[in-house]
Amino acid sequence: MIAVENVSKRFADTVALAPLKYAFRPAATTVLIGPSGCGKSTVLRLLVGLIKPDSGHVIVNDVELSDANLQDWRHRIGYVIQDGGLFPHLTCRNNVLLLARYLKRDENWALQRLVELTELVRLPADCFDRYPQQLSGGQRQRVALLRALMLDPQVLFLDEPFGALDPMTRYALQGDLKTIFAQLNKTVVMVTHDMNEAAHFADQIVLMREGEVIQSGTPDELQTRPAERFVTEFIRAQRGWPTRFH
Repeated sequence: MIAVENVSKRFADTVALAPLKYAFRPAATTVLIGPSGCGKSTVLRLLVGLIKPDSGHVIVNDVELSDANLQDWRHRIGYVIQDGGLFPHLTCRNNVLLLARYLKRDENWALQRLVELTELVRLPADCFDRYPQQLSGGQRQRVALLRALMLDPQVLFLDEPFGALDPMTRYALQGDLKTIFAQLNKTVVMVTHDMNEAAHFADQIVLMREGEVIQSGTPDELQTRPAERFVTEFIRAQRGWPTRFH
């Protein structure tokens, strides 16, 4: 179980998060969405441990996230960002195997895991001898996802993972990724600004505004039982929603 308990965060004079309390459902996909600057990426960075709250606590399996257990937590999660975050000076194979080798995992196990995941993310095997800049955007994101899954993490965190992709590549990867989520049955927390994308993936959508959660629920609940006018206005502003993802 992952939760934030009365967490707040300020950057200089800007309040990124008001005191926020929320528990993320295990083995489900939760999508954080809202206008730019609403605090959704700040929540994700707090959960990953990239920043610390000014007040409150991040709780993982009933234990507060702290300096003492942060490194262990990071070894038990997968994290994918918008551009993949691959190291340009390493081949894709070495990008994927980097953490397993750092943690001195058995090399034969790691190579076998690589084969299994290559099939799962539908990535051509010949990609692994190339460098990231030699791959398409969609291939780089598949490599980044494979790297995030390498150590069989408890939780996957994804921050705008499709934002830099062209529409056709984005569409194909979205379909594959939803299938992967269903197969793996993991806890997933994703940030997006696109309601279509949120509705496609989410078991639970968390709509934020100015550092606060305005409403959480299924896509249908947000549309048919909005908590306030802002929810309806945000949905109406999303072109083409609901569409194929509804």
